[in-house]
Amino acid sequence: MSKLIKSFGWAMHGVRTVWSEEVNFRIELFVGLVVVVLGFYFKLGLIEWVIVVECITAVLSAEMVNTAIEDLCNKVQPNTDPVIGKIKDTMGGFVFIVALGAAIVGILIFSKYF
Repeated sequence: MSKLIKSFGWAMHGVRTVWSEEVNFRIELFVGLVVVVLGFYFKLGLIEWVIVVECITAVLSAEMVNTAIEDLCNKVQPNTDPVIGKIKDTMGGFVFIVALGAAIVGILIFSKYF
């Protein structure tokens, strides 16, 4: 049980680290919270909630993976390098695609309420 508690603690440390270092994560979390408030306001159905929660989770998770890979790239190659630049750009694109998909899903779910 102690190992599980320590593991949870390290995971929470990771979330706090991304929170403190990445403004995009804070923006995405804020948008997610706004969406949750709107979901309660419009009384979303169960399936809509599942989709909304999955979209929020996907965006925040993508941002965390992006941050981890960017930090790893910076550690491995602190100097400008075209391959590292390509990796970072690809990860930025990954987050963008996930966020764009989540935004489209949000529009599809909430458009009937406006």
